Amino acid sequence: MVFLLYNFLLTIFSPFWVPWMLWRAAQRKEKPNWKERQGFFQLTPNKSATRVWVHAVSVGEVVAAAPILRELKAQKPDLEIVLSVTTSSGHQTARETVSDAYDHLVYMPIDIPMLQLRAMQRVQPKVVAIMETELWMDFLWAAKTFEARTLLINGRISDRSFPWAKLLKFFYHALLKNMDRCLMQTSVDAERIKALGAQDVEVLGNCKFDQAVEGLDADPQEWREKLGVPRGADQIDQASRPPFTIVIGSTRGSEEEDFVLNSLSRLDGLFVIHAPRHMERVSDLAAKVKAKFGKVSLRSEGPATSNYLILDTYGELSSVYSVADVVIIGGGFANHGGQNLIQPLAHGKPVLHGPHMQNFRAVAESAQKAGASQVCRTPEDLAAAMKMLREDESTRSQAGAAAKTLVQENLGASKRYADAILKELD
Repeated sequence: MVFLLYNFLLTIFSPFWVPWMLWRAAQRKEKPNWKERQGFFQLTPNKSATRVWVHAVSVGEVVAAAPILRELKAQKPDLEIVLSVTTSSGHQTARETVSDAYDHLVYMPIDIPMLQLRAMQRVQPKVVAIMETELWMDFLWAAKTFEARTLLINGRISDRSFPWAKLLKFFYHALLKNMDRCLMQTSVDAERIKALGAQDVEVLGNCKFDQAVEGLDADPQEWREKLGVPRGADQIDQASRPPFTIVIGSTRGSEEEDFVLNSLSRLDGLFVIHAPRHMERVSDLAAKVKAKFGKVSLRSEGPATSNYLILDTYGELSSVYSVADVVIIGGGFANHGGQNLIQPLAHGKPVLHGPHMQNFRAVAESAQKAGASQVCRTPEDLAAAMKMLREDESTRSQAGAAAKTLVQENLGASKRYADAILKELD
């Protein structure tokens, strides 16, 4: 009944969500493959192959899935992995950074029964594994129609989404009937998905800790040269000392950009590398930086020629963290749920972020408790924290050591998720 109601509502409201979906896609620099979004995959059924379909929505999920995919390949080299994404940025990230970890890369079909069945008939996976929170009723229904085992991996239910999910418990209860196992990041996530109707639930940890250590081979000196980080006073504003390097990861939208730029304007002698969460923000951000600081550089144009570099490239941020003295993580200054702070922690960098870190609740709380991160609620707070860390090398060093320890204590989840997927193939 719920299945029929869901698809009836999709049909009735299609004059609204279809134009919205097309508009969102048009904002992206790279357009999606609309044939694949309709389930027309360039794949043929292969009954002799053992296929696993892993779905990762966008950039964050693709990067997080990488260690799981590589562990699957290491344990079972003949396994055929189909990786699906929803966004063009996720597709580009998969192509450029994890192409060794899958066999086929496709766009996720729109969640309509006919389109999902068409795609599932071409893939015919033994297992469907969904990263984190991307639960689609028709996708799961199609998977069970083709008798695939279905797993939620690295699962989480955010503080923000859980109250709404409880109001729609009837929907989630019906949806989760088609989910065989829910493998969650924390005990809180496990209790929440049980409350929504999940049956077979386990806590296996957060694979983003494993993903974070994959980028630790970056050579800071090599990256300073690539990025054009000044070596000393003669190269930047004639300051009396080498610039203090701030890396800003994944600010989301104009409000957060203004928040951070306001803070940075209160300090001098900084070299800033700023990676917005969405590439379509680059031109607006560059205009703001130029208006406030006079000059701005783009990573795509080569090494920096100013003291403010915007990272408008894919796949480099995890390595760029290696050059930071302090890292600012976005998503939490405005109420967006936060962004991934594990990567800079793995590099041993003190992290500053806003109060709204619901999507990374457990990690943010652990980092604060360990002394590896600080919450900054206002631009004044953020400026004061940067100033303190610049002037107090001992505190900065202690925070960095605490960050590394925290990450090391939480490794190993990716193997547990890979083992769970492979167990379903027996």
